[in-house]
Amino acid sequence: MQSFKVGSLFAGVGGICLGFKNAKFENLDYSLSWANEIDEYACETYRLNFNHTLLEGDINKILDNSLCSSEEKEKYEKMHQTLLNNKIDLLTAGFPCQAFSIAGNRKGFEDERGHLFLSIIKLVKEISVKNGKPRVLFLENVKNLLSHDKGNTYKTIKNEIEKLGYFVKEKVFNTMHFSNLPQNRERIYILCFRDKADYNKFDFDKIEKENRIIYHAKDRKNQVENIVNYNVESPAKYYYTKEKYPNYFQEPVNNKKYINLNEQITEKYQFYQLRRGLYVRKNQSNVCPTLTANMGTGGHNVPLIIDNFGIRKLLPAETFRLQGFPVGKTYKLPIEYKGKPYSSAKLYKQAGNAVSVPVIQLIATELLKVFKENNN
Repeated sequence: MQSFKVGSLFAGVGGICLGFKNAKFENLDYSLSWANEIDEYACETYRLNFNHTLLEGDINKILDNSLCSSEEKEKYEKMHQTLLNNKIDLLTAGFPCQAFSIAGNRKGFEDERGHLFLSIIKLVKEISVKNGKPRVLFLENVKNLLSHDKGNTYKTIKNEIEKLGYFVKEKVFNTMHFSNLPQNRERIYILCFRDKADYNKFDFDKIEKENRIIYHAKDRKNQVENIVNYNVESPAKYYYTKEKYPNYFQEPVNNKKYINLNEQITEKYQFYQLRRGLYVRKNQSNVCPTLTANMGTGGHNVPLIIDNFGIRKLLPAETFRLQGFPVGKTYKLPIEYKGKPYSSAKLYKQAGNAVSVPVIQLIATELLKVFKENNN
């Protein structure tokens, strides 16, 4: 096999990395060179599932040693040298989306997380001096990035990338139409090509035409069964009962609106949301609503289902499977960290922040076809 080397910024729990790792075409594939992630809990999950170099730390400090404390300088300088001394063909980055997300405050570049995009630009410049520009930059973010600030945010991002000498294409794909994952998840995929020949060959519209599928209810039922085991009782803490949540098992009084989960959550193979504690909503597309990073942060923001034992929230493992991570097969979730049980809240956040692995694999495979046509 001929392998193209990949470096990954904002790697999270490795969704983009796994998608590239799984992608193959004829005698071509990818090898993971290094990944960078700042969140220590996400790093623990990542280390359980990958054995290449993981650089745990703040990318801004890696790129600018003056931001480091005296105790940090040596550690961060070593990581900096690792980035510069490993030539890569592709740089991937699912850069933080909260600054642009409808679910966040949408402050864009006024949000510190919005500025993290600029670390990608800075890294590419440094890599270019040492080893030449990566052949492709692969970026992923929320759909709202396109319309944020009336399109000016994306225009700025695209201009910065083009100033580096890249040719840029972008496309919004919805996970539920481009994989067998029953989740409504619209994301923008931005591909930046160093070589005009690669840019000309890569065709998002062709990918859409050849791979977009409209699934029917029966298909969705089978897909949900691959995510949720309805026949195994989950730990009691995940179930909603009248004893724990009396306000969600009310009886009608004087025709006032009320919540009674036993009346409103009745269909297996469907996903429900308890919206602001005021009403219950079933997803109308027979799929799970978009998983978000605020799952597990309080309130009732994890989607609900009914299994053979009662009404419960999705398990952390199920939210990972809804993103295409093969939990229970080849992908592991941490059980403990630093001598304490690993928090379910951390896992929910990681799943919500992650990407849909099969969609990444689809795009990465199409890239390999382009490389093949253009003589690698």
